[in-house]
Amino acid sequence: MNDLREDSDRGVAPAVALYSILGFWFFYTVIVSLRAAVIGFDAQWELAARRMVVATIGIIVTWVLYLTLRRFDEKPLAVRIVAAFSLAAPFALCMAVANYYIFNVYDPVTIFPGGEGEKMEDAAYFVIGIVEDAISRYFFLAAWAGLYLALSYASEAHRTERRAARLERAAQQAELRSLRYQVNPHFLFNTLNSLSTLVMRNRPDEAEKMIMSLSNFYRTSLTGDPLDDVPLEEEVHLQKLYLDIEAVRFPDRLTTIVDIPDPLLNACVPGLILQPLVENAIKYGVSRTRAPVTITITAREDGDLMHIAVSDDGDNPPGEGDAGSGIGLANVRDRLGARFGDQGRIVYGPREGKGFSVLLTLPIIRRGC
Repeated sequence: MNDLREDSDRGVAPAVALYSILGFWFFYTVIVSLRAAVIGFDAQWELAARRMVVATIGIIVTWVLYLTLRRFDEKPLAVRIVAAFSLAAPFALCMAVANYYIFNVYDPVTIFPGGEGEKMEDAAYFVIGIVEDAISRYFFLAAWAGLYLALSYASEAHRTERRAARLERAAQQAELRSLRYQVNPHFLFNTLNSLSTLVMRNRPDEAEKMIMSLSNFYRTSLTGDPLDDVPLEEEVHLQKLYLDIEAVRFPDRLTTIVDIPDPLLNACVPGLILQPLVENAIKYGVSRTRAPVTITITAREDGDLMHIAVSDDGDNPPGEGDAGSGIGLANVRDRLGARFGDQGRIVYGPREGKGFSVLLTLPIIRRGC
């Protein structure tokens, strides 16, 4: 639909063309009037009235020229240039004839006291006068035609920029969707593995609880558009649902701490942006040890930026050989870059002592999510 609308708006808009035509003829009328005043012609008011009639005819003629040039908007630039400067000639001739009639044929005595104006019988003088006036008016109309070409080119360039921006935005949205959809299958795979383990160990009650938690998680996470941001409070709630699922697997080893100031709860973040980080904390921090592990989610405000940290105190943080960890962190990095540009950053690495920490930096946005 956008392409159809843009095709119908090709070339110079009628309002812009009309303003340019009025401006040209206003400038012409002022200059000619000043010239007549300086020379000191008699019957200045009568000359001004007839000059206004000529300007009105000129506006109509130039508008017809505009409508004619619009028919060439789809043509190559060279054709449009030839058309513009060629069509200016017959329209200039029309203006010259109209001007000659207004000033030299229609009641010439009023503006030329003591004379009768130029005689129509003098064919040679008539033709010479028309041609001379047509040449001067040709340059005037050619100047407007040149302006029309410039405005048309500017309009086309602006339309191309809009189309490029729309395509870039569509590509960015496709990238965001793709990155967001990478999260769900990865998470589902890990959860089904956990569910399979519970079934194999004959723990049906825990398996049923995990299925219910999984259902709640997907019911909540799949209701929104992948391109929409969500309040940080909602994102943390989703991670709590996920941690409830994992708590079935690790009832004695998993502890969760959430420390987020109230003013940041309504800050907007990309949906499921914390999911890979919490998954990594479970996969590498909890599942690799028999000792209790605490996963901490914190947030703090720093001017116009917000820092969100997901950390654990497990004994075996991910290393260079853990490709799965790198995929999840790369996903988060790419999503932040696609959504926030240089303002979205991720920093991660082992903590002092033990454990692993990931720090996200993104601008604070409190509306639109």
